[in-house]
Amino acid sequence: MSILFEFLSTTGFASMTWGNLIMILIGIVFIFLAITKDYEPLLLVPIGMGAIVGNIPLIEGMSLSVYQQHQWSLDAVTGEIVYTPGSVLSYLYFGVSWGIYPPLIFLGIGAMTDFSTMLSNPKLVLLGAAAQVGVFLTFLGALALDFSLKEAGAIGIIGGADGPTSIFLSSRLAPDLLGPIAIAAYSYMALVPVIQPPIMKLLTSRDERLIRMKPPRKVSTREKMIFPLAAFLICTMIAPGAIVLLGMMFFGNLLKESLVTERLAATARTAMIDIVTVLLGFCVGASTQASTFLTNESLLIFGLGALSFAVATAGGVLFAKFMNLFLEEKINPLVGAAGVSAVPDSARVVQMVGQQEDPHNFLLMHAMAPNVAGVIGSAVAAGVLWAVLS
Repeated sequence: MSILFEFLSTTGFASMTWGNLIMILIGIVFIFLAITKDYEPLLLVPIGMGAIVGNIPLIEGMSLSVYQQHQWSLDAVTGEIVYTPGSVLSYLYFGVSWGIYPPLIFLGIGAMTDFSTMLSNPKLVLLGAAAQVGVFLTFLGALALDFSLKEAGAIGIIGGADGPTSIFLSSRLAPDLLGPIAIAAYSYMALVPVIQPPIMKLLTSRDERLIRMKPPRKVSTREKMIFPLAAFLICTMIAPGAIVLLGMMFFGNLLKESLVTERLAATARTAMIDIVTVLLGFCVGASTQASTFLTNESLLIFGLGALSFAVATAGGVLFAKFMNLFLEEKINPLVGAAGVSAVPDSARVVQMVGQQEDPHNFLLMHAMAPNVAGVIGSAVAAGVLWAVLS
């Protein structure tokens, strides 16, 4: 019996807490939503599995690494798998905590993004800028809830619905809140089809949702080649803090549009971005140990993130309605909801809601313009916050 009890004391059941169990169930829910509802499966499956792995209790005195066992005389492991010095996951998590993975994600995004729709109708860029109102209003809300300036800035960027940008900025301004911020950003990205439609329908009339827009003009190859260079120079002169993210994104886009580096562009938008997405998602999930994640701060971050995302969606829709006061060729206000940078899910939601009113109204290509502008806008917003608050 003593051997049996000794064995039981070395199992995860002996150290399992209610918090660990809750986080494991949350991980299972993420995987369930990804598989059954198709909510961002490329993100939620790695994050969900990471959350399960990260909440298996470690046993006191059990070393997870040669580094810890032979070079450090620690009394016990921390119980937090990605933070245990020298463990395999701690090395993988290095790419999250030091903001290495997000720029690589942006390189892949640039290599797969077509800016033609934005170039064909430049005024739609304003919708991507308007949606960033969610970032700055949430920043003020976080300050009102007694978060520090840096923490408020990192929380506010959730409103851009851009996971990599949220990770990058929080790793610089508020590394202690990186886990909750990353999970909140990716969760709301995955829930775009649930969160956005009610807001879009509430703020628009049926007549507005029925507005048809002219097909976008054909953009020349020369324009598409010049754009990444010109846009990079303009954006980074405004917000030098966005150099890393925007530099990688526009570099990836130049690889795609130059027509002479297709092999590099294909690698960036396929194998490389897939590898980084797997590592990023899994490590973010594994960082959500109950002891550091189930706190009042985390709950406030989730609440502020939801508010931020709703305000960003509403900001884009309302600004499109405002623009229509001065335009002869009206914009379908639904397109404004795509100003958040959840590419391409927000654009797909615009298409879906529009076709519920008129099955022959095709808004997807128009919605992609503010959608990709939102990616640029969220990176610029992150650069501004980093420069002002660091």
